[in-house]
Amino acid sequence: MKKIALLVLIAFGLQSCIKENNSTSTKDYFAQTSDSIQNGGVKVIPIQTPKGTFNVWTKRIGNNPKIKVLLLNGGPGATHEYFECFENYLPAEGIEFIYYDQLGCGNSDNPKDTAMWDLARYVEEVEQVRKALHLDNTNFYLLGHSWGGILAMEYALKYQDHMKGLVISNMMASCPEYGKYAEHVLAKQFNPEVLKEIRAIESKKDFSNPRYMELLTPHFYEKHVLRFPSKDWPEPVTRSFAKMNQSLYVTMQGPSEFGISGKLEKWDRKNDLKKIKIPTLSIGAKHDTMDPKHMEEIAKLVQKGTYLYCPKGSHMAFYDDQKTYFKGLLSFLKK
Repeated sequence: MKKIALLVLIAFGLQSCIKENNSTSTKDYFAQTSDSIQNGGVKVIPIQTPKGTFNVWTKRIGNNPKIKVLLLNGGPGATHEYFECFENYLPAEGIEFIYYDQLGCGNSDNPKDTAMWDLARYVEEVEQVRKALHLDNTNFYLLGHSWGGILAMEYALKYQDHMKGLVISNMMASCPEYGKYAEHVLAKQFNPEVLKEIRAIESKKDFSNPRYMELLTPHFYEKHVLRFPSKDWPEPVTRSFAKMNQSLYVTMQGPSEFGISGKLEKWDRKNDLKKIKIPTLSIGAKHDTMDPKHMEEIAKLVQKGTYLYCPKGSHMAFYDDQKTYFKGLLSFLKK
């Protein structure tokens, strides 16, 4: 009996060690910074650009020297706020994450200059943020959702030596292929009469017509972006979308919800994914605006890929298929 008790104690001790290695203690996680004034983890970072210096806003949640996740919001032009559901999952596992409003978004400066809405410039912005936050290849995970996924892939292809891991959430690696999916798959799921009316509005470029959103909300947004009635969408989502930088969105994405017609129209990095050598998680969902099979292919094309499929989810699967999304994400981050 003594031997059995000893073995149990040893096993318990080993489990404790394993758990400690994967996370961090509550005391360390919520430790105050060395700054004389505690400000909730907010750090405003000056960014050098071809048009001068601008400030971008970041906020750190928790402290874990081994796992630090920088979040890149979508849109383009939304804010960090729709990621607030992460607070219900990552802190419990001792995982540090960092909110970040890209230039022109949310709490960051808005230069109101369409020349600044440029993918290559945003890549250099992320690199300046990384340096300011002292992130490196021992701890730095980049999670990009939607447009943030494009930015994350582009950043990794240039700066992956500074990274520990990459998460591409609900984004394809080719905008032309996304356009084809929207045209040949998503559009065909519409009632023909509804689609005809939407196309008529788009052909006139009458995107400010209230009828456009009246049609898109039940037939597109509630089916492929977030699968709840829009009146029941989580408050962080509606708050973030209400602050959308339309100039940034239209410049990069284009005014139409079907495919991409802005600066990103011809963006395609699918053939370059084989160059990404760091551990990479690609996340797709059954009802997504993006092709889940394409997102599964991303995991196969990178050198160390894993695919997470959310069978109940849409483009914002971290809300409409939360259990699947966060179980898979946490597993990846803790490996």
